Amino acid sequence: MYNQNFKMLIKDIFSNKWEHNNKILYLSVLLCFSLIAYFILRSGFSMSSDSERYSRWADDLINLDFNLYKFFSIDKASHRPSLFFFSVPVLLIAFCKVIFVNEWQFSFLLLNLSLVFFSLIIFVKILLLIRVRSILISLTLPIIVISVDILTWPRFILSDMIYAFLVFYATHFIIKGIVLDRINYLKFFIIIFLLFASRPSSIPVVVAIISFIIISKFQIFLKKKNILLFVLAIFISIPFLLGLAYLFVEINFSGIAKIDFLTDMVKKGMIIHDRPETWISKPDNFIDIMFIYFLRLINFFNPYASNFSIVHTSLNVIQISIILLSISIWSFFGSHIKIYNKIFLFILLLSFSVAAFHSFILIDYDWRYRFPIILPLIMLFPISLEIILKKNLTSVS
Repeated sequence: MYNQNFKMLIKDIFSNKWEHNNKILYLSVLLCFSLIAYFILRSGFSMSSDSERYSRWADDLINLDFNLYKFFSIDKASHRPSLFFFSVPVLLIAFCKVIFVNEWQFSFLLLNLSLVFFSLIIFVKILLLIRVRSILISLTLPIIVISVDILTWPRFILSDMIYAFLVFYATHFIIKGIVLDRINYLKFFIIIFLLFASRPSSIPVVVAIISFIIISKFQIFLKKKNILLFVLAIFISIPFLLGLAYLFVEINFSGIAKIDFLTDMVKKGMIIHDRPETWISKPDNFIDIMFIYFLRLINFFNPYASNFSIVHTSLNVIQISIILLSISIWSFFGSHIKIYNKIFLFILLLSFSVAAFHSFILIDYDWRYRFPIILPLIMLFPISLEIILKKNLTSVS
């Protein structure tokens, strides 16, 4: 009797009768953003060597009177990368410099903060769209507040926050397409264009999006059991495929500086760039090469580093534990709701695609390249809780 009453109480607390009023939810969002903004503003903006390069490119663009054709046609002798792939952040920095002059760095910081705010709004809108309870969304927001990645990278005068916002907006675009069962291809191409104009490492994001659209169109792997097997197969095959890619570029493109840089890192047994404590012995055969890529793939999500404080490591462990718990809940309990299965499939595809790409290219010593997938992964938590509630409240009824 007591157990039944307790279940009825839980059902009452989490019932949909509260859902018509989202004032508490949006107040929670405002509080969440205020805490993030307070920490970031108190810490102030940060510059890195990449920031200085973006600043120089922005100065070049200003000196060319914002003539993008001339800007993209800068003499090849300067050994610059194709500037198109950085054009969005460079344009925004240039505008900040022209409008705010000496305060351009602080204005760019405020721009990043505005993108954090809009990301939170999109986070809520996605979850409401797929009928996740407001109370579960509110309970998830503190996880965002304590995310070291979200508290760190918006502070930097870099492309990271812009790119992370675009990746999350692309996630919103895909999930909206899942719900409406149609894709707006004009918006799709605009998103792809903006992603590539923000960072050259957009390739894995675009691959994940296109792969998911194809899978959805042909109704492949959309049952939970099939999704689990598909994702597991991808995870297992990544080191093998990266090993083959290594052999291919080593044989066919040896002598090209950037390719030699990538292959030399493998030959040294490098796992995390500029963190020698993570390196292993030099590979002697193909199995060793596969093992290096396997360790890189695992370490892409590593919450620990030798110079991290106890607080930093603890917050990272909490974050990764919640993400793993969310995936485990979905795997164990499953969901008869196809939309949830599709969302898990897309976010796992996105995460493994990004992780595999950077496992092949470079995992930076500060793990900044995983920042764009953090918010999509955190979003799995309220969805997994909704799966449990739907299952249990149905049984109570």
